[in-house]
Amino acid sequence: MQLSDGRHVPDLHLDRAQVERCRALADRITAPVLEFVGRHTTVSIERTVLRLFGLHDAGPRGVPLVNMAVDALHEKRLLHRGAAYWMGYVMRRGATDPLAVVERMAALPADPEPLPPAEEQALLAEMRAEARAGVDELLGRVKARDALRGELGVGPRPHKYLIVATGNIHDDVEQARAAAQAGADVIAVIRSTAQSLLDYVPHGATTEGYGGTYATQENFRIMREALDDESRKLRRYVHLTNYSSGLCMPEIAFSAAWERLDMLLNDAMYGILFRDINMKRTLCDQHFSRRICALAGILINTGEDNYITTADADEAAHTVVASQFVNESFAHRAGLPDRLIGLGHSFEIDPEREDTIARELAQALLVRTLFPDAPIKYMPPTKHKQGDIFFSHAYDMMSDVVGWVTGQGIQLLGMMTEAMHNPFLMDRYVALKGADYVYRAWRSMGAEITFRPGGMVESRARETLGKALALLEEVARDGLPASIARARFGDVARAEDGGKGLSGVVTRGPAYFNPFLEILEGAR
Repeated sequence: MQLSDGRHVPDLHLDRAQVERCRALADRITAPVLEFVGRHTTVSIERTVLRLFGLHDAGPRGVPLVNMAVDALHEKRLLHRGAAYWMGYVMRRGATDPLAVVERMAALPADPEPLPPAEEQALLAEMRAEARAGVDELLGRVKARDALRGELGVGPRPHKYLIVATGNIHDDVEQARAAAQAGADVIAVIRSTAQSLLDYVPHGATTEGYGGTYATQENFRIMREALDDESRKLRRYVHLTNYSSGLCMPEIAFSAAWERLDMLLNDAMYGILFRDINMKRTLCDQHFSRRICALAGILINTGEDNYITTADADEAAHTVVASQFVNESFAHRAGLPDRLIGLGHSFEIDPEREDTIARELAQALLVRTLFPDAPIKYMPPTKHKQGDIFFSHAYDMMSDVVGWVTGQGIQLLGMMTEAMHNPFLMDRYVALKGADYVYRAWRSMGAEITFRPGGMVESRARETLGKALALLEEVARDGLPASIARARFGDVARAEDGGKGLSGVVTRGPAYFNPFLEILEGAR
């Protein structure tokens, strides 16, 4: 099979009727979810609307202005009308600067005086015009990112993806520059542990974080500016990614779009399964965040690799594929084309077993074949890493080989010191050097290798696809919420009304107003 970038991968013969059935079932699974999403909003969606109108700053004690406004509207049960409506309402009553707008919104009574019909229509028209202007300004920034990308070029695939995670954005910058100079194509700034659970986005640059650095708009700006500078020096574009997950998915998607990021980790179910965030909240937020990603041309990375850290990678391989079909359907419904859907999976079968390479090849080639136009992101081994750095490095390089042969789009490079410490500069250098060797040494092997019909690789791939189909049949019959409650993904069970953030889900009223949603859904 020849990929769109010219690379060849071995052919994998699948039952096309099964593949088409999987996609049809995924659409059946996501349809009722989208009906629910269409009837609801969340506090994070409404905060994002205000950010799109330009309320980026923080107020007293560093509290984001958008939290001050939306929390007050929610407490007074006014959010069902939409934050955009109330912003227009107070502006027509004399509020001008951002702090005054927020203070007036926070001071609204529980039952504001209704506007005369003509004035209300004028309000809606004014806010729609402001929204169009805001989107045009955002798209201007996206255009600048794309122009630099086009000028410098992005290099061949798979893009070599490396992580920085010091907790201090300024230290992250220095590590990112060093990684880019050593050959990295993508820099991922790992987010501080538990930021997913914050129902606000911290404001400004941060220099403290545990296990990573806070995802803030200012931190995004600092890193993007540094990588643009480094890209011009290197004469090749270096991509930047961060995390759009947790209780602030849409807000982080907006901040990333505004600060010209290229990729975001953005999964439909990750927050539900691995951060115990309420599924109703997550499913609403992921849709609006993906609408923003589609508008800004941001490539999403999904999180199926996480499923096989909590479940056995060999036994649960089909759950990865089933989730990828569901994530693809959700992404399409949010307007994302295949070229922006970076479905995730990983090299995680226990290395103590026999024939793991054949089984890893089967899984990676199956994913590549099922989603030929998606920039698949392949993760290195982590679950079975040991303190033996020599074995660890060899283990990582086998992942690089499988990734190259099967034509992955983005290759996250493993660190030989995984789970020991935050990688040193030399750790990243060794990973990049090893990957470059694999890509040279195996350059044409994707076109040379043929797997035996009915052999181990083909049989394993067909078995996994068959099990994924059976799981999708079950989920389509029972519904996604019930299937998650029965731990069908990642061996993790979550209740439909459990988890964090449910109180932030609001049923839209008959007069709900969100001019950005109108634009994002094509009614511009």
